[in-house]
Amino acid sequence: MRNEQGIAIVDRDEDGVDRAFRQDVLKGLRQRQKAIPARWLYDDAGSQLFEDITEVAEYYPTRAETEVLTARGEEFAELIGAGRAVVEFGSGSSVKTPLLLSAIAPAAYVPLDIAGDFLRESAAALGEKLPGLPIYPVEADFMRETPLPDAVEAMPKLGFFPGSTIGNMVPRTAVDLLRSMRATLRADEATAPLLLIGMDLVKDRAVLEAAYDDADGVTAQFNLNLARRINRELNGDIPLDALRHEARWNDEFARIEMHLEAQRDLAFSICGERFAMAKGETIHTENSHKFTRRSSATLLLAGGWTPIARWTDAKKRFSVILAEATEQREAP
Repeated sequence: MRNEQGIAIVDRDEDGVDRAFRQDVLKGLRQRQKAIPARWLYDDAGSQLFEDITEVAEYYPTRAETEVLTARGEEFAELIGAGRAVVEFGSGSSVKTPLLLSAIAPAAYVPLDIAGDFLRESAAALGEKLPGLPIYPVEADFMRETPLPDAVEAMPKLGFFPGSTIGNMVPRTAVDLLRSMRATLRADEATAPLLLIGMDLVKDRAVLEAAYDDADGVTAQFNLNLARRINRELNGDIPLDALRHEARWNDEFARIEMHLEAQRDLAFSICGERFAMAKGETIHTENSHKFTRRSSATLLLAGGWTPIARWTDAKKRFSVILAEATEQREAP
């Protein structure tokens, strides 16, 4: 669905329910291994909880990425150049965004996010910090190709995807997203679009598991908020006290997995459909894949992007990669 300006917005039914959310939840809970796509963790409450996560002691990615964005501004400016429209996918609170925007002299900023109220509040706050910069917030599912506002159509584009959100997706979905980003940024234009993307790196298991299961329980509340959202928006009756947050390292797939584990046998309904979980059964809610230099390059190339520069923080925990849209080819 699109608004009068032709911009994609969330498709809701006559009761205000997000159709895609309902479809993904019901489909995911019918599977043998129950699973719900991680993007649905980020309603307004979930987005705020994630911002809280970034401040807990165990969660290093935000601090590591901020270190890179703070230290490498001159290099960003040289490689990216001035006058681009910066399109941020899943902008959240845009905390890191001013570091980039202040370094590269952009022509406009277009934050894309599915959490509309959070998006608009963040865009307004950023506008106060950077009053001379045109800002065009777009409420949309950034997982799909999204038409951009007319005002930025003729501008060269820079996609910005910080936070290693790409790691939340299985490889096939991550490749699809990178390709849809390429399409959103209009890779067929005279000036090839660029993409600045954060990717977390493989490291010690204990460090990784602590980052996704902090002692204060903020990540647990973030995960459990998904069940609260289902109950609220999809007429569900999931017993919240029967679910426990679990974070585990899967070495074979180089990823942290987040699950909601049933602490007892339970039954519940969502949109009138009945579901059951045995004690110990889980709903898989998020992956956070960790990358090496090679695996990150392979993923970007598969999605239509060629890495042209790479930076890490001083402790080599996190990478920020600048990539250019690659001409589509079928052979070497």
